[in-house]
Amino acid sequence: MSEPADGSTDAPAHGLTDAPVHGSTDTPVHGTWEPAPAARWEDAFLSGNGRHGVMVFGDPNDDRVIVNHHTLVRPNGSEAARPPELAARLKGVQDRLLAGDVTAGEDFTDGRPLLWVQPFHPAFQVRLLRTPRESPAYRREVDFTTGVVRAECGGRRSEVFVSRADDVIVQHVTEADLTADVLLDHRLPGVPSDLTVGHGSVLTAEGALLTLRARYPGSERAFTGVTLAVVTGGRTRTAPPGIRIEGARSVLLLTRVRRHKGEWDALAEARELRVLLPDGDGDEDMYDVLLARHTALHRPAYLRAGLELGADPAERALPGSELVGRPKSPALLERLFAAGRYHLLSAAGMLPPRLTGLWTGDWDTAWSGAFTTDANVNLQTASAAAAALPEVSEAHAALIHGQLPHWRDNARAVFGTRGVVAPAHTDGESGHIYHLSREYPLHVWTAGADWLLKPLVDHDETRGARDPRLAAALAEVAYFYEDFLTRTDENGHVVIVPSYSPENRPAGASWITLNSAMDLSAARHALRTAADHHPGPDAERWRALADRLPPHRVNADGALAEWAWPGLDDTYDHRHLSHLYGVWPLDEINPYDTPELAAAAHRALALRGAENDSAHGHLHHALVAARLRDGERVAGALDNVLAGDFFHVSLMSGHYPKRHVYNADAAHTLPAVLIEMLVQSTPGRLVLFPALPTAYPSGRLHGIRTRFGAEVDLTWSPEERTAVIRPTRTTRIDLRTSAGARPLSLSAGEDCVLTLGPQ
Repeated sequence: MSEPADGSTDAPAHGLTDAPVHGSTDTPVHGTWEPAPAARWEDAFLSGNGRHGVMVFGDPNDDRVIVNHHTLVRPNGSEAARPPELAARLKGVQDRLLAGDVTAGEDFTDGRPLLWVQPFHPAFQVRLLRTPRESPAYRREVDFTTGVVRAECGGRRSEVFVSRADDVIVQHVTEADLTADVLLDHRLPGVPSDLTVGHGSVLTAEGALLTLRARYPGSERAFTGVTLAVVTGGRTRTAPPGIRIEGARSVLLLTRVRRHKGEWDALAEARELRVLLPDGDGDEDMYDVLLARHTALHRPAYLRAGLELGADPAERALPGSELVGRPKSPALLERLFAAGRYHLLSAAGMLPPRLTGLWTGDWDTAWSGAFTTDANVNLQTASAAAAALPEVSEAHAALIHGQLPHWRDNARAVFGTRGVVAPAHTDGESGHIYHLSREYPLHVWTAGADWLLKPLVDHDETRGARDPRLAAALAEVAYFYEDFLTRTDENGHVVIVPSYSPENRPAGASWITLNSAMDLSAARHALRTAADHHPGPDAERWRALADRLPPHRVNADGALAEWAWPGLDDTYDHRHLSHLYGVWPLDEINPYDTPELAAAAHRALALRGAENDSAHGHLHHALVAARLRDGERVAGALDNVLAGDFFHVSLMSGHYPKRHVYNADAAHTLPAVLIEMLVQSTPGRLVLFPALPTAYPSGRLHGIRTRFGAEVDLTWSPEERTAVIRPTRTTRIDLRTSAGARPLSLSAGEDCVLTLGPQ
């Protein structure tokens, strides 16, 4: 086979094996460990199945497991909130903005105070209290391949996981002469003093049953926790509010929590839990069966993709608390990539991850622990399609499709249109827009529906099938734009008015304004994508409307302007990069098709400040930089996060430096950054090694999915770079490498190897 002009060669590929899970230290370790129990809930190790989540301290004398569930949100008066009825006033504010009144949007509200969505909160702790004694050698660890959190101390051993198969929290504790009090304890930081709590403990044929029922203040809603304790050996008796185990060999605890109205039948729940357990000689057999059912689902999902960076084996063996103190270590990035995949998979199921993933140990969660959709949700789930986690994409879809009726209410109330408008904050129950104020006029953010649907478009392109629910939602976005885009400028372009760029405003003007770059990109993309999914007269009409949108504006600094309207000057020092939506995640602006706009976007990125050093701002910066092929800027953004002390011992992250405010943005977004700097794809293009920092001269990335239907493995060293492409669809793509561009034909089922030479 002749060698292509860019120096690469094509050849049949050989199969590559998965990286070992817990092998010798010359391979990445798929987990993390500590030589001491967690002293803070933020450092507790995590497990979850996308519904239930646990935070495990691993203290041998007070074995605490905090229980979480995606549905646990505290009523705060927002349950019945509706979007503001402003449609009758829309034309007036449009007229004033178009006439040059930069403050015209100041009173475009119904005067309501800022109302937060229902805040996410923990349920309770499952506690095993033992008589304190000196502890011999201690180790706690979490195995990412199984989701098991394990703590060992002398002859004591505790294992906890959350089953994906059975939706139950499983805790197995073994010890010679196990004597402990077991109870469900709601006393966590910030718990309301007027929370009405009732406890129960009873011995049944199924095992010892513990219940905790909590009713929210002033609400008919409540939540109930049920723990079934199956004890082997010894003696068990009730000891309200829990049970007392004496002289046992082991105990198996099965826990669920339900949020509900009225009463919950705890005995029926206990019987359901008992049905999960097979007949056997003891709880060891039962535990093994439960674990096997769970790992059959969890392990393959986690192992679909992986990253190695040629790290020092000695550093790979370090506990996480030491490794996070070595920001330049490739072993740290390897472990954070693995932890990010594990935590993202564990947090996504019935819903995608919240600001805190699926976990919190405090009732006072920052920003209500909401789904913040104007940046954070999409950043956290950015690796889902490429990193082979369709479970995350499906959870994202569940949130959206479950709220579309509310999105229709938003469009009608605020704009008087058909179609849908998405909220910037949601608690997972309501999709209505009611979190708004003068400084945060989130009700006029019209880009949200396209921004939130874009990952689902990527998911469908990656798997090679179209979800009819997505096609219907895309049509509704197009209907909104048809009704909304009725005003024009002097050049005949339709104007997006009112417009908003989260969460920024022009210098010298108000937040509600005209033609934000994000709104323009979203409208163009939404209309054209809807047209692709609905060929015929609708498609022609939607494409014609997209063509009438104005182009992006380049400002006097040579930067892509955040507002494409004369006289609206940029405010550069801001954590959000909404105006660069056309670069990432869209493909509207790129170095190949639109080099001049890409240069202006690169200038805008260089001028952007970090404002308050939020993790999502730094990593959003890195994702845009990777699309613009700037490896040094990617490295700088990574350095800001890795050296900023953002990561807890648990490898969950903080929103700000020095681990301030528990938040999943950095933990979940980091894998997407590492993938984007190595491989990028569209339905017609593959870009290899676009922005690899020099700090990582060797490595291997495997299992990456592309939007043209292929799996890609990469290996690289200072001497050579190799890509193995395994297509599932026959196609012809544009291949981009540092050597240039060339077409590449791929045949379904025929693997291809590209040898690219040195970087």
